[in-house]
Amino acid sequence: QLQLVESGGGLVQPGGSLRLSCAASGSSFEHYAIYWFRQAPGKALEGVSCITSGGGNTYYEQSVKGRFTISRVNAENTAYLQMNSLKPEDTAVYYCAQGRSSRCGAYVVGSMASWGQGTRVSISS
Repeated sequence: QLQLVESGGGLVQPGGSLRLSCAASGSSFEHYAIYWFRQAPGKALEGVSCITSGGGNTYYEQSVKGRFTISRVNAENTAYLQMNSLKPEDTAVYYCAQGRSSRCGAYVVGSMASWGQGTRVSISS
């Protein structure tokens, strides 16, 4: 299983952008799908996006479609979440997670193989 470390969170104004990074250590990063989840204050974890192991397929939760872009560079063992046109409702702690296969599936928290520690994103004027 991979060890994952997120970075890139911060405080930005509505309409701004952030790029989150998910750096992996351990073997076989390129074999697994990577997910991004988020947890807003007082709410449950929700799936945001997923990218397949080779990066050829990406998936997005409806509220972030057209604003967020997931990507990965397997040679660098890193995945990214580019977030544009940020809204106050995007405020949350963002987590990356390793899937258990090369494909993306349902955003089931208990199905992930490993998790990062999270990075906080705050959108406020």
